[in-house]
Amino acid sequence: MERAEKAELVASLNAVFQTTGSIVVCHNLGLTVAQVNDLRGQMAKAGATVKVAKNRLAKLALDGTPATGLADLFKGPTMLAYAGDPIAAPKVATGFARTNDKFVVLGGTLGGSRLDPQGVKALADLPSLDELRARLIGMIQTPATRLAVLLQAPGSQIARVLKAYADKDNASVA
Repeated sequence: MERAEKAELVASLNAVFQTTGSIVVCHNLGLTVAQVNDLRGQMAKAGATVKVAKNRLAKLALDGTPATGLADLFKGPTMLAYAGDPIAAPKVATGFARTNDKFVVLGGTLGGSRLDPQGVKALADLPSLDELRARLIGMIQTPATRLAVLLQAPGSQIARVLKAYADKDNASVA
């Protein structure tokens, strides 16, 4: 890698560290190319990105970012997973780590807060933003549906009572 390429990589990683919702650092020692491609596909489907970067360059890119606390995790073969959605990268990374023993989650960040592996797992267990939106809409719609049913019920009851009286009057006349 030439000096210009290294500088470009450090600048792009610095921008990632400045702007992403969450970052997960993982060890990937012993993963096959097929497994890495599978991980990349899962991350892309979730809207996240996986990147393998030299530890020295990643540490340089951390300077001046909210993720500076991750510097000590960059030892050995590391891989970065990140996404704008704070839940996407941790969810895919922990799911992939459950099925692959050679993929180990070391830690991560959420905003400026550093997370240990259990913190990343806890973050992954949270519902995604879309799931939370769906739940909120469901909670908003449920009372409205109940209110509509309650408002219709008295009118239909009055109509049934009036019909019963009308049927009674018609039966007594005949």
